[in-house]
Amino acid sequence: MTSRAERGTRRIHASAPIRVNDLGGWTDTWFAENGMVVNFAVDPAVEVQIDVRPNLRKLRRRVTVRAENFDDVFRMDPAAPRSDVHPLLQHTIASVRIPAAAALDIRIFSPVPPGISTGTSASVCAALLGALDALTPGRRGPREIARLAHRVETERLGLQSGVQDQIAASRGGITLIRMRRYPDAEAGSVPVSGRTWDELDRRLVLVYLGRPHRSTAMHERVIAALESGGPQRRTLGELSRIAGEACLALRSGDLASLGECMVRNNEQQRALSPGLVSASADAVASISRRLGAAGWKVNGAGGRGGSMTVLASGDDGLRRKMKAAIEDLSRGIRVIPISLSPRGLSVWEA
Repeated sequence: MTSRAERGTRRIHASAPIRVNDLGGWTDTWFAENGMVVNFAVDPAVEVQIDVRPNLRKLRRRVTVRAENFDDVFRMDPAAPRSDVHPLLQHTIASVRIPAAAALDIRIFSPVPPGISTGTSASVCAALLGALDALTPGRRGPREIARLAHRVETERLGLQSGVQDQIAASRGGITLIRMRRYPDAEAGSVPVSGRTWDELDRRLVLVYLGRPHRSTAMHERVIAALESGGPQRRTLGELSRIAGEACLALRSGDLASLGECMVRNNEQQRALSPGLVSASADAVASISRRLGAAGWKVNGAGGRGGSMTVLASGDDGLRRKMKAAIEDLSRGIRVIPISLSPRGLSVWEA
């Protein structure tokens, strides 16, 4: 049996974590202008695999994409991306110069449902960019990948997007992001003790709220309120302050204070627009409160559907009861197992 090398083919793998519990979210946007966010990168990670073969027939449509979550397969010309079929994937591929002599077979898999408010599109984009970057000499670092992924969503696709999701996918861990002037941001890891890390890993719970959502519609609603001169500008300032307090709580290992920051953040999101915290999210919060959770907040932009992060009780029995009670709500609501990810984007060749 001949090896891949003997057949002139390569196989490249990449993975990138998703993001939860974005304290200070909404302040990393162009309409906030400046802000502060603390977020948590978690596994399971988005996975990308690229098989690289010689383009012997000199095909223009030399890239095959297999979007496994959708059971979709399509071919594309990397120099002419289209927006009618998986535009995020097509424009991400088109943003990297692919050697003309290469034909690609790309597989993409997300471990969580689409539209779950965990920055999954940014993770897909970062993992795909990292794998494609391995095709040419010279490698982009996490900062460059994050910036390029952000440009794909905002410039190529014209979507509303903050900067935090791309940074979390590229860096991993618990990250403090300071945005001085959009889209320029400084990012650094929040140092926590081993015991604090382990306790967070044990107690953080991701709850899918039963349906996907579109964050762009939520952004447009909040932007309209800001432009009308409402009190939302003060709310953005409070969200930034909460992120700073959460960072201090993490550094000191004070998870009770972290939970309080989560609850306050959740209510400030509600103040931005009442629809950002849904009835399903309130039902999950009610169960979490009753069973001793330290905190809870909707992920990402919020709205109908999406997901919520809960910092469960330190008592194992109460944590298990809380998860079971949440899943008893039905309506598609379920707990998705996660673990803190110390790594961001990873790329390797088989």
